[in-house]
Amino acid sequence: MITIRDRINLWPRIEQLLDCIQKPSRYIDHEFGAVKKDEASFRCVLIYPDTYEVGLPNQGLAILYNILNQQEDIACERAYVPWIDMGDLMRERNVPLCSMESYFPVASFDMVGIQIPHELAATNILETLDLAGIPLFARDRAQEDAIVCGGGPSVYNPEPFAPFYDAIMIGDGEEVICEVAGCIKELREQGAPRAKILEALAAIDGVYVPLLYDEHTDALGRIYVTPKEGSPAKACITKRLIPHFADTDPLTSCLVPYVEVVHDRLSIEVLRGCARGCRFCQAGMTYRPVRERPSDQIVASVICGLQRTGYDEVSLTSLSSTDHSTLEKTLRRLNALLSGSATSVSLPSERLDSFGLEMAELVAGEKKSGLTFAPEAGTQRMRDVINKGITEDDLMNTVRAAFGAGWLRMKLYFMMGLPTETDEDVLGIADLCGRALELAKSCVPGPKKSAVKISTSVAVFIPKAQTPFQWCAQTEREEVLRRQKLLASAMPKGVTLHYHDHKASFLEAVLSRSGRELAPVIAEAHAKGARFDAWTECFDLNRWHEAAQACNVDIEARATVPFNTEDPLPWSHISCGVSTRFLKREWQKAQEGILTPDCTMHGCTGCGVCPTLKGQNVLEGVRRG
Repeated sequence: MITIRDRINLWPRIEQLLDCIQKPSRYIDHEFGAVKKDEASFRCVLIYPDTYEVGLPNQGLAILYNILNQQEDIACERAYVPWIDMGDLMRERNVPLCSMESYFPVASFDMVGIQIPHELAATNILETLDLAGIPLFARDRAQEDAIVCGGGPSVYNPEPFAPFYDAIMIGDGEEVICEVAGCIKELREQGAPRAKILEALAAIDGVYVPLLYDEHTDALGRIYVTPKEGSPAKACITKRLIPHFADTDPLTSCLVPYVEVVHDRLSIEVLRGCARGCRFCQAGMTYRPVRERPSDQIVASVICGLQRTGYDEVSLTSLSSTDHSTLEKTLRRLNALLSGSATSVSLPSERLDSFGLEMAELVAGEKKSGLTFAPEAGTQRMRDVINKGITEDDLMNTVRAAFGAGWLRMKLYFMMGLPTETDEDVLGIADLCGRALELAKSCVPGPKKSAVKISTSVAVFIPKAQTPFQWCAQTEREEVLRRQKLLASAMPKGVTLHYHDHKASFLEAVLSRSGRELAPVIAEAHAKGARFDAWTECFDLNRWHEAAQACNVDIEARATVPFNTEDPLPWSHISCGVSTRFLKREWQKAQEGILTPDCTMHGCTGCGVCPTLKGQNVLEGVRRG
């Protein structure tokens, strides 16, 4: 009898399902650039908990896929979450989730890595485990079950997901993933008990093993954890860091898919980290310090990557690409090399205070589709509260440069519900957009004025762990709705206004601010049919309310009750290297509207990252200004 732990090719069974579903190309193997290592004895599979077209472009998984496949006797494959039609059919026909490269059952791999990309992926993590036939909770897994590991951007409060993972890697994965795989490989070959494997993983820097921690409950029912007595678990797990970013390969596995995917282009990470210090931004805190790739390496990897893949667009990615110290020089070199090839270079993140006419022209190449910027707040008072570090003049200068250079469309991102926000701040968004539109039209010749478009997207602020706003509550949904209506009534004609779904933002806040008490709620919501919650057409908050009621958890309080700055937090045992003292100081400065400068331009601000991470100042040579 064949079991899900048998390494057998399931393609014949998958093939029989393809005539019955949408987008069968999501499930077909043999993409250009895929790696197959049939001879390797240790096998791992990396899974992005969403559909193929969302997961394949993910740079994080691509980096680890490439690194693991470079290791001797380790084979790394990929899997994604089947869309609802395929997932239901696989359950009906008793076909387990399998990998892309070999079509082996996911449950047959020695190590299963499921990324934690964002909070709304919670039920898809369980959908992955359920379709694979792996017990949902780590405590229920047997000796022969795969070791389930996690990592990714949303591990800085891992607690709502922690009970589903055997081990979670915190920080940069380039080094730690090989140590984790090597540890599991060695101990599996020795026949070590599962408990011994977990203890060995806990001894690796940057690895969190949830089963080795005791749970404690505060007065509101929130769970925080401490190491079990006698275990190798650490009281605080500090993130792993790649200090010499230029030593890593900028070209991740160059997979070319059959189906159109999101971000369907070559992506080169030019910069890691951001020290601008926006107080709402989790990534800006957790990816510190700033590390750059040199211009020569960027240019060489772009040319090589385009030759390997055939793409006609390349994106120079980072949290703030226009902050790269040699970006202008690099863009000039790339434009010269790619001239006449119809290949464009794009930047996913553009800063208002570092984007002028020359930059606009360099990014445009032969195309001028549209530009995106994030003022975040409509008044200077509010921008100072969040430490955005830009002014209205920065926005207007950018509008003047862009529309004067031939652009006709611009998108502006804002947030609503930020700490200390008033109605005046909300109305400031409408006022700022209106003045930007007037200026844009004045910069465009008469016949084209009617083609000028400014659109605005307004998200609901979500307090995130490891930020100065981690102690804040989210604005209650009724108040969010009132402010949305207020803004809509004031938005000038000609500006298109879009809102983020306040219900989905509420759930994201619940998942961002909770402890392990939310894990049973996630499991119950999944059992009630919740999956693909990040997809608007699939999201149903009622399932979550029903699940929370069944588990006796007050999810409203999880989002809207603030933390005391002296209380233990559900994520206090996880550190991104930024000190709690610094975060508290920034929270106080936010309430006073005091700015903190970017340390790469004005010197150390005392966040604690460089001293914490082995005393090494990795900012050496990256100073700007």
